[in-house]
Amino acid sequence: MNVNVAMIGSGFMGKAHSNAWQRAHIYFNTEAKPVMKVLCDNNTAAAVPFAKLWGWQRVESDYKKTVKSADIDLVDICTPNNLHAEVAIAAAEAGKAILCEKPLAMNLKQALAMVKAVKKAKVFNAVSFNYRRVPAVALARQLIQEGRLGRIFHVRAAYLQDWIIDPNFPLVWRLNKSVSGSGAHGDLNAHIIDMARFLVGEMTEVVGDAKVFIKERPLPQAAVGLSGKASAGKKGKVTVDDAVTFLARFANGAIGTFEATRFAQGHKNGNRIEVNGDKGSLYFHFEDMNELQFFDNTDPKHLQGWRTILATEGVHPYISAWWPAGHIIGYENTFVNQAADVLMELAQKKKHMPDFEDAAKTQAVLDAVLDSAKKHAWVDVPKV
Repeated sequence: MNVNVAMIGSGFMGKAHSNAWQRAHIYFNTEAKPVMKVLCDNNTAAAVPFAKLWGWQRVESDYKKTVKSADIDLVDICTPNNLHAEVAIAAAEAGKAILCEKPLAMNLKQALAMVKAVKKAKVFNAVSFNYRRVPAVALARQLIQEGRLGRIFHVRAAYLQDWIIDPNFPLVWRLNKSVSGSGAHGDLNAHIIDMARFLVGEMTEVVGDAKVFIKERPLPQAAVGLSGKASAGKKGKVTVDDAVTFLARFANGAIGTFEATRFAQGHKNGNRIEVNGDKGSLYFHFEDMNELQFFDNTDPKHLQGWRTILATEGVHPYISAWWPAGHIIGYENTFVNQAADVLMELAQKKKHMPDFEDAAKTQAVLDAVLDSAKKHAWVDVPKV
């Protein structure tokens, strides 16, 4: 079974997804095989060499034409956030399976429209929260579901980066609300909210605060990934948050603390989460992504202590497709793991998690936190 893929967008995530489509079938021997049919990007000058490098068969510039193409089975959305909803809804109406990068949408209203569209069309839909596909994070979920942490008390999560501390860093699209929807919140908090929900469950109430540290930046001359070149003299207004912190209450009685910032000097991709229960605790830090820290309070007192689990044995999630024990995997492998899941699910007509409806629940938390920051009060998380 072949799955003909059209990828919309060829930036940072386009590179990660292209690599995943190239390798998923090879490593996981999936029943469905991806065929990299179309790369669609309105910047054809950049898209043509990108497609040649990564093996896309043809280049197009109009996503509306692409999603209607008879030879396309799945649309992979790797655009800036402001295009997620319109591309996804068009793809659903064309009857295509969809993989969409996170965050699902600019806001909950858009997210719910996307959910409605895929349900009406009855098409496969998936959202790229790739950290769920880190073997150590999947193992953390397994330990919690096995009851090894017992009753959950705390979730403590942070996503720390430092790439825009320099006030001369340019005003790239991620700092423009009309394109990104929000700043560190939608980009980084989205990941740790999704991880917390994946591990512990739903949040019911939040209270948050948002901060913009540098209110104006040079206009961009060029931008690639998380780097850019500023133009001389001209500046524009930063319209998104630089940092957002919030407290949360979970449906199961646990409480949580969350922080996302791009102003934490010395932190490049400091994505971390800790969960504390009455029987034990666990801790994950992405910069040591192959390790999970676990404390078991049921051990004899003289043996208790934090243990490091190197999650690279064949018994750990996803690892059997990769290397011998102790041969670590990296960031790009999380997308390969995700692509393999998508291919398996398409072949077996199974549901992907997170799908649009599940990702809309993360969007509901994101919206509620910003609403709380404006009101300076606790607010309920909207039900999805």
